Amino acid sequence: MPLDTEFGKKMLQLVTSRYDDRHWRKKIEKTLSLPQSGVGDPIQQQIFMYLKVGLKAYKSRRADPDSWIIGGFATKEVIERAKHQPRQVGADLTKEDVAFLGTDPGTDIDEAWWDEMLVQWFDVPEEEKPADEEAGETAADSDSSSTIQSKT
Repeated sequence: MPLDTEFGKKMLQLVTSRYDDRHWRKKIEKTLSLPQSGVGDPIQQQIFMYLKVGLKAYKSRRADPDSWIIGGFATKEVIERAKHQPRQVGADLTKEDVAFLGTDPGTDIDEAWWDEMLVQWFDVPEEEKPADEEAGETAADSDSSSTIQSKT
């Protein structure tokens, strides 16, 4: 199940506000390397992809996995451009959609929150089986175990 709107907003705030903090730099790089399908809100998904593309370091085609320019002037420029020209992020985005970028999400956003965010990013809800199917499987399992026991 992708991130809900609140988790997505806090994740984007984290990426765009704590990029100069060495402690968060690797976690931000990890977040940018995640697939966009983990962001549920379409507007937030556009912002995430804009940041992902805008912060990707130049590399040749034969280079190793993606790397990111996190920290410093280049990162700040990408974020400020998004805030002042939201149409570069997405054709239907407004300044209100990107106004939260660059603001710190708060002190409750720590490593435990980040771990929980990763779990939610990749969490795929299991399909529930009807109760009679589950009962049938357990009955079949017990039948096969009793058959094995009687043969020995």
